[in-house]
Amino acid sequence: MTHFVGKYEVEFKYRLQSKADFLNRLKQLPIEIRLEDNAEYDCYFDLADHELKQQGKSVCIREMQPSGIKLWIVKGPEADRCEAVDINDAERAKSMLQNMGYQLVLELRKTRSIYFIGEFHVTVDNLAGIGDFAELAIMTDDESAVARYKEELLELAAELGLTPEMQEHQSYRQLQQALQTNGQSAR
Repeated sequence: MTHFVGKYEVEFKYRLQSKADFLNRLKQLPIEIRLEDNAEYDCYFDLADHELKQQGKSVCIREMQPSGIKLWIVKGPEADRCEAVDINDAERAKSMLQNMGYQLVLELRKTRSIYFIGEFHVTVDNLAGIGDFAELAIMTDDESAVARYKEELLELAAELGLTPEMQEHQSYRQLQQALQTNGQSAR
């Protein structure tokens, strides 16, 4: 699956006011449906001193159902740097990380649909308690193509009715941690 191959990820995330309206616009375009309404379970790991977070890096083991996809994902330190590899045994991968001194720092659950528009992929996500989002992205090994892809993705976003005001700059991990922090302070 070449859509998810590369060490650079060019991505824009948008908070959706109406998921249904966005999906209607999306389905007016020539899309290929990769998967719809998969449950994703992400486990984020870091060292006890949060060294990875301080370096702008993250390590995640992702499990997707019913597709059965399992991934080991490393992001950072550059904003566009992202690498993922298929794995067969998510539980063993988590155990290996813990054996190396990494700790589970966050669990994130979302419902995700993935669509392809040419070389780009569009994910539509729902995170309980946080909201609905659309991510427009492409993976590449060609660092020199990143700027061009950013322009092309912004053009696609406009075609889909996504505006700069709708752009979400925080990662799902940051949004989830903020929700958990606010939930704890409300107690």
